[in-house]
Amino acid sequence: MDEVKVVVAHSERATLRVGDLFLKADADQARIDVEVEAMSLAPVPTPEVLWRKPPVLAIAALPGTALGRLGEPSTASPAAWAAAGAAIRKLHEAPLPPWPGRRRRDPDELAAELDGECELLVTNGVLPTDLVTRNRQVAEAAIRPWTPVFTHGDLQIEHVFVDGDEVTGIIDWSEAGPGDALFDLATFTLGHEEHLGDVIAGYGTDVDVDVIRAWWSLRSLLGVRWLVEHGFDAFAPGCEVDVLRSRM
Repeated sequence: MDEVKVVVAHSERATLRVGDLFLKADADQARIDVEVEAMSLAPVPTPEVLWRKPPVLAIAALPGTALGRLGEPSTASPAAWAAAGAAIRKLHEAPLPPWPGRRRRDPDELAAELDGECELLVTNGVLPTDLVTRNRQVAEAAIRPWTPVFTHGDLQIEHVFVDGDEVTGIIDWSEAGPGDALFDLATFTLGHEEHLGDVIAGYGTDVDVDVIRAWWSLRSLLGVRWLVEHGFDAFAPGCEVDVLRSRM
């Protein structure tokens, strides 16, 4: 029997790998529904769905390897990062999916959520005041009106697979929906600022780099407490807290 590897596991979902098979169990069936439909609509390579038996989804492994991981240097070539940028642009130019985006929030609502989270980070002693204050200032540029596009919604670099300089597929579509294109680009380059130029070159159109940097701060501020509470190390080198420190 093939070795069983735990890819990710927390109170909301778990993913196991058994050979060339991934098994995803999710407490929220709606996320699995979105994932399957998004993969069928996205104009980029995605894993093959092998079977579904709620709450479990089985998908085939992709060829190649993940482009990189947060907190680790990426060994992928600049051309591979540019190819990923081109794939993201192709997704963003596709027709909007027919369901509401999970992340489509009114700017005032997002600002209120961010302010509340910043207060908790300081009062609970998770992060120092000056670090939170500075990044809250940077994050302000991301809180603005935007035109929705077809977004992945959780486009971490480990969700993009490449073989050489070619993108072989993108995984984990449970957060897909209409969203902010620059949020996808920021999520993808979080902790890998040195590759932002390659991604933008592949993306092939002007983007507001200040908004991408603002999303790095905003995403990290909103994520640190959740990560800690779910057993992840946001303080590891190169991860979310280091991203916040880089804005100082």
